[in-house]
Amino acid sequence: MAGETVKLTVGQALVRYLINQHTEINGERVQLFAGVFGIFGHGNVTCLSEALEQVQDVLPTWRGQNEQSMALAAIGYGKAKLRRQIMIATTSVGPGATNMVTAAGVAHANRLPLLLISGDTYNNRLPDPVLQQVEHYGEPSTTVNDSFRAVSRYWDRITHPAQILSSLPQAIATMLDPADCGPAFIGLPQDIQEIVYDYPVAFFEPTLWTIPRPRPDRDQVSAAVALLKTAKKPLIISGGGVRYSGAEEALARFAEARGIPMAETIAGKGAVVHDHPAYVGALGIEGTDAAKELAEGADVVIAVGTRLQDFTTGSWTTFARDSQFININAARFDARKHRSLPVVGDALESLNEIDAALGDWRCDAARMEEARVLYANWNQMLDEGQAPTNAAVPSYAQVIAVVNKAARPEDTMVTAAGGLPGETVKNWRVKALNSFDCEFGFSCMGYEIAGAWGHAIAKDGTGVPIVMVGDGSYMMMNSDIYSSVLSGHKMIVVVCDNGGFGVINRLQTGMGVPGFNNLLKDSRVLNKDNPRHVDFAKHAEAMGAYARHCDSLADLEAAMEWAQGTDATTVISINSDAYTWTPGGADWYVGVPEINDRESIREARKGQEAFRAKQRRGV
Repeated sequence: MAGETVKLTVGQALVRYLINQHTEINGERVQLFAGVFGIFGHGNVTCLSEALEQVQDVLPTWRGQNEQSMALAAIGYGKAKLRRQIMIATTSVGPGATNMVTAAGVAHANRLPLLLISGDTYNNRLPDPVLQQVEHYGEPSTTVNDSFRAVSRYWDRITHPAQILSSLPQAIATMLDPADCGPAFIGLPQDIQEIVYDYPVAFFEPTLWTIPRPRPDRDQVSAAVALLKTAKKPLIISGGGVRYSGAEEALARFAEARGIPMAETIAGKGAVVHDHPAYVGALGIEGTDAAKELAEGADVVIAVGTRLQDFTTGSWTTFARDSQFININAARFDARKHRSLPVVGDALESLNEIDAALGDWRCDAARMEEARVLYANWNQMLDEGQAPTNAAVPSYAQVIAVVNKAARPEDTMVTAAGGLPGETVKNWRVKALNSFDCEFGFSCMGYEIAGAWGHAIAKDGTGVPIVMVGDGSYMMMNSDIYSSVLSGHKMIVVVCDNGGFGVINRLQTGMGVPGFNNLLKDSRVLNKDNPRHVDFAKHAEAMGAYARHCDSLADLEAAMEWAQGTDATTVISINSDAYTWTPGGADWYVGVPEINDRESIREARKGQEAFRAKQRRGV
């Protein structure tokens, strides 16, 4: 085989290479690339689709309705597979490509693998300007695909057939590297896709990729152990990296055995079940009061697999200024944030080495007892807030409680952006590991239904994704209800209609600005007293889904039981309260005008200044 070549077009060679890449999941060898989400246009239909059509039984192509949503579906798939398998999204040149920039941002912010392949304008420039080309007068080599540079971990434009020999392996290595994981973008000029080249046969040999587990530096482990042994009131923060490392059970055992309370980030939710003995709930702005109080008194914080986003740290007001951090992370950039003692390495390997080096050390039992009392008080508050009342419309907490009760352990709750992340993070009681997906790294409205389609493909009938989505996000992106109906991948979608962008209205009015342009009633509409609302059930039915509107929590309970028994995507809508929110959590650093004639804004500014005075300073 050495020296042998095969004549293929660039499009054919790219596809042949991708289908010969493999990985292992739980000891089973599987294709690394599980499928393609595609919308074809003139930039990818004549060459790339020709190659994909020939291998559709090996590498299935799913037809999307919107380029952004199909790339979000690919992200949902990657989350469901814990970064061990990757989906591809392909588009034409121009608006088809730029529609995926938002999805690339989601993957980049959340450290998730995603392969984006878009058509590009002609490398030879002979027919310029071509359809959908954006011309840059002084930079003719710049195309709209350059917009992906800011939201890609790996970016390349193929301008010669031989370039894929080095580019594709590097793109894959980036997407599978825990320290560098994120989206890879490949631009394919239309004239390059068609060119025949003598490719080495060896390039297409089946390749098995493994995800590296870098061990931490011994000195970093020793320093972390020495610091932890001084702790009187330690706290663990479990991030998304714990789940992607497969370190869930190891961290749970470590927390319990060492007597250290365990909080979580939004991305980390689902690493333990709700009633784990060391668990105290999420930390931060959307977190529990139990976690917040424990963090405020913590002397040593062990952050595992988290980038310490402001919603976790309460904009760095949740911790004492003299608290010390041990930051375990595969990425050096994250491990060294905010004067942390870094442990750069895989979460599972790092935890095991720290655990072994701790010997018989265990935190004083009073710390865990304090945590259990605080968490019990929090759960009692949740029970009270979730109980049915005589209110005209239910709260998010009440709706979530009903949906949570109906969810089976094998189901996955999916949500994103708006008011539901905070409400689900606080109120959803996880029943099984890795059964919760809240996209909040990029807080992307529209991820919910699209991401759930990706989850549904990944689950392949083993449980269903249960989507919780507000009316605002539903209106932004709902077409993958139809995608799931077409492809036969069931999801249950619960639409909570609170009449607009409820949580942003809450922030706006909370900072002293009167309600403006967020709730429908406060927008520029024909009839402010009775704006016309969308009939979400009828809308979903028009896309082929089963649907039902609920007038009460009792209706919702019956509808969830019905939805679990249907054979296709099912949408349930219910009106919800735009003003009732689950209490608890930390404050948030937001901009408030320094000068304003309105007293409510001046008071909000004073509150922000007092809040900012508590901030921990660092980088």
